[in-house]
Amino acid sequence: MSTAHTITITLFITTTLLVSSNAKPLFPAILIFGDSTVDTGNNNYPSQTIFRAKHVPYGIDFPSHSPNGRFSNGKIFSDIIATKLNIKQFVPPFLQPNLTDQEIVTGVCFASAGAGYDDQTSLITQAIRVSEQPNMFKSYIARLKSIVGDKKAMKIINNAFVVVSAGPNDFILNYYDVPSWRRVYPSISDYQDFVLHRLNNFVRELYSLGCRNFLVGGLPPMGCLPIQMTAQFRNVLRFCLEQENRDSVLYNQKLQKLLPKIEASLTGSKILYSNVYEPMMDMIQNPTKYGFTETTRGCCGTGFLETSFMCNAYSPMCQNRSEFLFFDSIHPSEAAYSYIGKVLDTKIRGWIKG
Repeated sequence: MSTAHTITITLFITTTLLVSSNAKPLFPAILIFGDSTVDTGNNNYPSQTIFRAKHVPYGIDFPSHSPNGRFSNGKIFSDIIATKLNIKQFVPPFLQPNLTDQEIVTGVCFASAGAGYDDQTSLITQAIRVSEQPNMFKSYIARLKSIVGDKKAMKIINNAFVVVSAGPNDFILNYYDVPSWRRVYPSISDYQDFVLHRLNNFVRELYSLGCRNFLVGGLPPMGCLPIQMTAQFRNVLRFCLEQENRDSVLYNQKLQKLLPKIEASLTGSKILYSNVYEPMMDMIQNPTKYGFTETTRGCCGTGFLETSFMCNAYSPMCQNRSEFLFFDSIHPSEAAYSYIGKVLDTKIRGWIKG
């Protein structure tokens, strides 16, 4: 290859990188609340949390190739959507020590692995409760105001993109497994209504603190999570649990009816439903379309049970991680998060224009 040709290619790559890095952010900041699907490392810090991902093989495909608290082999939804919206490449956890002023100004993550809208869920997992995360947000607001002043801080928060992603833990770590809850809420529909009431209050609290632009996540097909398939002991052929999937669909239908009502009652708010169920079901039903060869177990260990501390340095690891829908028995791989991020990015851009 000639020197001139090499220089041309180098200039092209450099120019492309400059253009992408200078692309105008669609929002001034990103603020993230919820559970392990969006936790970028807050659970590294509270000593009592059970679910952590600060050990190998988590983070094996992250740019640093090291564990950082994200429950996947690489980037998770938080990072992928922040990148697509031109805000930043990685969203730091709020509890990370020594956060720079710039990281604060462009947004952070308050989510905690194992958390749920139901406080009982977080008591079981020792996670930072979803209901506690607004208190972390208040500390963030105080820090932001000290950096940019009160007026600009509130302008950033009013225009920030707010991701709320929780709910699955309330069912897979709580309602399905704790018999006492069945006495309080005899039907799954009753418990869903309770969880949605908590979600409603949570969004309203964030609104009272200045948030206006929300992406609120529905449930995935819970019956297709490897750990749930394993829980059905006779499920040798690893079929999705249809009843749990029907539960997810019913919850999502209720959520889709609830969100416009919340939006209508909160002046100036914009709330978008995040449909993760359909993209995940499409990956499960049409895996080759996405380059997946395995959708019924995780990449880590047997893939049937391993997650958090059970997925560790001693666990055998699949070699073709991009071909697995799940990295551990609960959490999607970076490849799966990327596809979900691509679908939602299109929805978000349409939502902004609308």
